[in-house]
Amino acid sequence: MNPTAATGVYQALAENVQRVLRGKPDVVRLAIAALLSEGHLLIEDVPGLGKTTLARCLARSIGGSWSRIQFTPDLLPGDVTGVMVYHQNNEKFEFHPGGIFANVVLADEINRGTPKTQSALLEVMAERRATVDSKPYAVPHPFVVIATQNPIEMEGTYRLPEAQLDRFMMRISVGYPEHDAEVRVIMSDCARVSPDELEPVVDLETLRRAIDEVRDAHLDPAICSYAVRLAAATREHAAVRYGASPRGSIALVRAAQGIAATDGRAYVTPDDIKAIAKPVLAHRLVLTADAELNQRLATEIVDEALAATPSPAINAM
Repeated sequence: MNPTAATGVYQALAENVQRVLRGKPDVVRLAIAALLSEGHLLIEDVPGLGKTTLARCLARSIGGSWSRIQFTPDLLPGDVTGVMVYHQNNEKFEFHPGGIFANVVLADEINRGTPKTQSALLEVMAERRATVDSKPYAVPHPFVVIATQNPIEMEGTYRLPEAQLDRFMMRISVGYPEHDAEVRVIMSDCARVSPDELEPVVDLETLRRAIDEVRDAHLDPAICSYAVRLAAATREHAAVRYGASPRGSIALVRAAQGIAATDGRAYVTPDDIKAIAKPVLAHRLVLTADAELNQRLATEIVDEALAATPSPAINAM
């Protein structure tokens, strides 16, 4: 594999996004790695830190279609997937697609949707198709859901079920900016630099080629074994009730391929697995009641699993 296209896509997207989202290169790198791996992304943080801004910047930087679904308690499943509408003129039912039919879907404040509405995303996030009235409809390729949620506000929100969380390749947070970065954010806002000002820097065909290249990145069997052993370590941890599933192991390897591409490499190293382990695995863990009472964090469990799992020695290619 020649990583030029994938690495070039990463550089173009990162430069464009960081025109608006200042001082967060590591966060931007993780988000683009998820996009290059065609994995869904959950951005979780307190209000005002740029969750929606990051999602909008990524969507506007790509030449494909994108849509935004503002999740609210009165949002219906049909608003997400689409509905069949009867037309009297031709006496036929026609399918009217919902907001999910786009290359990049922004699911804003996803935890404000009811469990019934959230369940409308389960099939399409896993299988890239939505079934309406027993008929499947394929979504465009590539297809990525970028969702945001506020973890501290409880009123009017619904906890995302484990089945939903498991469909997100990564969960990341933006975090507070450093002083100088926050100054630049204020100056950019005063200069009216916003996501709406961004133009696409990557066309859809180039993005498809980059995604295909990332999927073709060389994987040593030892790397796959390392990912499986890490996932198994989370399942066997005393503080964990349910550990990472095989879907988590797959996501770990695919996300590592995306990280390798952002570094200009056509092969995955153990360090790529380590770099991506917490964003990929932490949100998949269900802790025991005792661990929750003791305020254990899922990220701490992943750190302990990394420390307890020897990494393989892989020669650089």
